[in-house]
Amino acid sequence: MGTVLLIARRELNARVRTRAFVLGTVVSIVVLAGIMLVQGALFSEGNKSVVGLNGQAIAVADSLTAAGKQLGREVETREITDLAAGEGMVADGTLDALVSGAPGRLSVLVRNELNRDLRNILDGIVQQQVLKAQLAAIEELNADQVLGTVSQAHAVVRTLEPPDPKRDQRLAIALVVIALLYVSLVLYGSMVAQGVVEEKSSRVVETLLATVRPTALLAGKVLGLGLVGLIQLAVVGVLGLLLAIITGALTITAVAAGTLLWGLIWYLLGFFLYAAVFAAAGSLVSRQEDIQAVLVPITLVLVLAFVLGFGVLAQDAAGTAATVLSLIPPFTPILMPGKIALGAAAGWQIALGIALTLAATGLLTLLGGRIYRAAVLHMGSRLRLRDALR
Repeated sequence: MGTVLLIARRELNARVRTRAFVLGTVVSIVVLAGIMLVQGALFSEGNKSVVGLNGQAIAVADSLTAAGKQLGREVETREITDLAAGEGMVADGTLDALVSGAPGRLSVLVRNELNRDLRNILDGIVQQQVLKAQLAAIEELNADQVLGTVSQAHAVVRTLEPPDPKRDQRLAIALVVIALLYVSLVLYGSMVAQGVVEEKSSRVVETLLATVRPTALLAGKVLGLGLVGLIQLAVVGVLGLLLAIITGALTITAVAAGTLLWGLIWYLLGFFLYAAVFAAAGSLVSRQEDIQAVLVPITLVLVLAFVLGFGVLAQDAAGTAATVLSLIPPFTPILMPGKIALGAAAGWQIALGIALTLAATGLLTLLGGRIYRAAVLHMGSRLRLRDALR
C-alpha cells in the first residue's frame, strides 16, 4: 500500500504543479462563468411544440400551425381520437399539450406548464372564435360589450403536475454538471493512457517494474491522476457556484451545492470505472501517435453518455428512458448526477446506480489489470487485444 501511495503522490505533484493544470483550471472557470451568464439563452425552450387535438378542436389545426409560423415556432398537430390515450401521451412527454373542446371554449391539458407562445396562440384562436360569435349578434350588443367579452376569452389550462418555477435553473445545473463530468472523465482518463505510453516509450516502465509490481504501478497512477482531476473539478465547481450566486444566476443554492457534492462523488466513481480501461488501452501501443486509435471506442461511450444526458434529461428526466439509461454503468456517472439535480432520482435509483457502477468497476479493473500486465512491457507495433488477453 505504501508503494501505491508513493506513486500516487508522485503523479499528484507532477500534474498539479504544471502550467497546463493551472491554465486548464482557469479556462474551465471562464467557460463556466460564460455559461452561467448566458444560461437564459442556452437553456431556453425549444422552438417546436407537439399538440394533440381531440374532438371539435381538430378544426383549429391549420390556425395553430399558421399562428406558430408567425411567432417563429413550429407547431406539429396530431389528431387524438381517444381522450384517455391523449392524457397518457401528455404524461409521458409525447405531447406537449392536448387540446379539446369547441374552438370558442378550448381546454388545454399539459404536464406541468404551458409554453408561453403556445398559450398566446391558443388564446388568440379562442378570442377570434368569440369575436366571430359576437359580431354575428352585433345588432344586440354595443362595441364595448363585444371588446369586453373578447378580451376575457382564454383557453382553459389544466396540468397533470404542479409547475416547478425552478425547473430552468435545475436544468441548467444538471447540464453544466454533465458537461463538467464528461470533460473531466475524458481528459483524465486520456492522461492515464498517455502516462502509460510515455513510460513505455521512454523505457522508464522497465526500471519501475524491476522494483514495483504492475498492479501497484497501475493503482498508484490511477489514484494520483484521479485526485488531480478531483481537485480541479472541486475548484472549478466551487468557484462557479460562488460566481453564480454573486451574479444572481442561481437562487437555489442548496440544490446547486448538493449537486456539486454528488458530482464529485460520481466523478470518482466514473473515473475508477474507466481508468483501468484507459490504462489497458494505452498499454497496447508504444507510441503517442498510436494512442488515439485505441482510445476511440472508450471516448465514444463517453460521448454517447454525454449526448444522451442532454437529450433524455432535458425532455423527461423522470421517464423510463432516462431511468433505464442512468442505471447502465457506462452511462451512470454522467446521467445520474443530472437526474439528482432535477430532483428526478429516487433513493433506490441512486443506491442501485452506485452498486452497479462499483460492480462494473471491479470487473473492468480485473480485465484492464490483466491486459496491462500482459502488454505494458510489449514494444514495437500495436498489440492486439486478443493476444494481450492470452
